Amino acid sequence: MNNPKSKKRNFRGISYRVVQLANSKNRNKLHKKDQTWLKEEFYKNIGWENVIKLYQKVEEFIDNYQLEELTLEELFIEADRIGNKYFTNQEIKEYNQSLSREVNEVAEEIDKQFPDTEMEFIDFSKNKNIKSQNKQNIKTYRTVKF
Repeated sequence: MNNPKSKKRNFRGISYRVVQLANSKNRNKLHKKDQTWLKEEFYKNIGWENVIKLYQKVEEFIDNYQLEELTLEELFIEADRIGNKYFTNQEIKEYNQSLSREVNEVAEEIDKQFPDTEMEFIDFSKNKNIKSQNKQNIKTYRTVKF
């Protein structure tokens, strides 16, 4: 009874039948053009190797759909997250410190190139008389008859 075929195989801890069911369910979530492409490229849901290949391809399509829905900012954040997987915490910290220094240097250079020559004062006091303030900004004219 040591037949190698009697041994149960798993893919990511999932049995053959469960992977098949997931393929059927997720394949229906795909765009029609992608479903057609899978059929044209002979991705089948029968046979252990075929089932695994189909599962991985369907998963890839679904991941791409999720990326399509992201805004540009979310895409940059996702790219940063993926890139950070390959760095240690120390490397990330050093990079962030270096980036912060450079941003501050750029800000200082901008301040040198475009100095703010006008000073702006804002009075937030509540004690001012509103009527007198309005009168200061109004020009009055008097007409005289001859």
